[in-house]
Amino acid sequence: MVLGVDIGTTGVKALLLSEEGRVLAEAEHPHALRAPAPGFAEEDPEDWWQGLRATLARLLEGRDKASLRAIGLSGMVPALVLHDGEGRPLRPSLQQNDARAVREIKELEAHFGNQWLFARTGATWNQQVLAPKLLWLRRHEPEAFAQARWISGSYEHLAFRLTGERYQEANWALESGLWDPKAEAWLAEVLAYVGLEPDRLGPVRRPHEGVGEVTGEAARATGLPKGLPVIAGSADHIAAALASGLREPGEAVVKLGGAGDFLYAIDRFAPVPELFIDFHDLPGLFVINGCMATTGSLLKWFQGAFRPGVGFAQLDAEAEGIPPGSQGLVVLPYFLGEKTPIHDPEARGTVVGLTLSHTPAHLWRALLEAVAYAFRHHLEVLEARGHRVERLFVMDGGARSPLWRRILASVLERPLERLLGGERGSAYGTAFLAGVAAGLWGFADLRREVAEVTEPEPTWIPPYRELYGVYREVYQRLKDLYPRLGGGYA
Repeated sequence: MVLGVDIGTTGVKALLLSEEGRVLAEAEHPHALRAPAPGFAEEDPEDWWQGLRATLARLLEGRDKASLRAIGLSGMVPALVLHDGEGRPLRPSLQQNDARAVREIKELEAHFGNQWLFARTGATWNQQVLAPKLLWLRRHEPEAFAQARWISGSYEHLAFRLTGERYQEANWALESGLWDPKAEAWLAEVLAYVGLEPDRLGPVRRPHEGVGEVTGEAARATGLPKGLPVIAGSADHIAAALASGLREPGEAVVKLGGAGDFLYAIDRFAPVPELFIDFHDLPGLFVINGCMATTGSLLKWFQGAFRPGVGFAQLDAEAEGIPPGSQGLVVLPYFLGEKTPIHDPEARGTVVGLTLSHTPAHLWRALLEAVAYAFRHHLEVLEARGHRVERLFVMDGGARSPLWRRILASVLERPLERLLGGERGSAYGTAFLAGVAAGLWGFADLRREVAEVTEPEPTWIPPYRELYGVYREVYQRLKDLYPRLGGGYA
């Protein structure tokens, strides 16, 4: 058996595969994303550890632990955890969608330039990369910054707690904006500017590469067998791409998780300035990807704030009777700023067109439509750069919603293929990598099966075309006003 664990935005998910690749069990343990100030997005690494322990306890109960062959972990990238000399977190993590370092982004862009960073790393200065956040921490929390002896992401942190080994996974390194993939070296100029010594970063490891074994202490805490191999793991969206069977150049996956991802397979390193690029978990491929700060987490916010106790399926049922376009209601889903493709940490969630005739059901549908408009923006950016999307899949938890799939297909004006088991996502992908590392199967054994195809609704396309134009125009008209709203970032 092999284990895959994903540290998501809203919970830890774990999955157990048999030696034949069959899913034996799944478990999930929730945790909270914290936003103590506008633009802040933090989590407590101890929550991840407790989530790991809780999910493993459920998966392993009554099973022969001696038959476990390997474990892999994944998580959102690039989360930022500061560790002291003993490997203990010095403060809550700064998540990948944290948007506090507005001034530092502008400062680094002015000093180095976007073209310089893009040529070196394939990234631009935005809220995703780590140098602005590190600079913010040095200035606002100098004691914690000075004590930091190692920085990592979420899954490297948990792998360290299991093995005692420090490293950086390749896609964490690439998306950090601190690593030159061509030279395979950290950017000395940027590290010097933010005041971070190179020895605060570990060696870069590829996803299915082994990094260590479960220690006796970790075995007692988690129930895992001592000596179990631990692999480097994967960025969650790349593990999800692997789980989806994204394997041919020109294919793309819409991932509807706590954050939203648009993942496009390509056979060369060809970054797009508005988007991100990663190594695929499949050797020889890359993934151009867009990552939106809030999608599923936005829906969860609405549910908790306005319809507590009401399930997503019921909210969908109420919105089914609302016409496409939500009777003139348009939402910008920038509730934590926005990453791709606009890279604006000061953008805000915006509702335009409210009237006394609108109900919570209208707003729910408008939120689903807002995410679909954002994905259309990504599709247009990608194809404008010469990357044609030949086939489009949808996966993760949001793909369970028939209404959301119909809205997405109609806004994108493309058929959407929902993958069987696609909701397993990142945990399945990293379990598959653990199986590769253990020699149970190879990458050629990766399979996918389409559960159903959602076609665009012909009568929905005209209103969505018109309101997509409004969606794009609203941001252009308001983007200079957002910084003046007050409640600014520290």
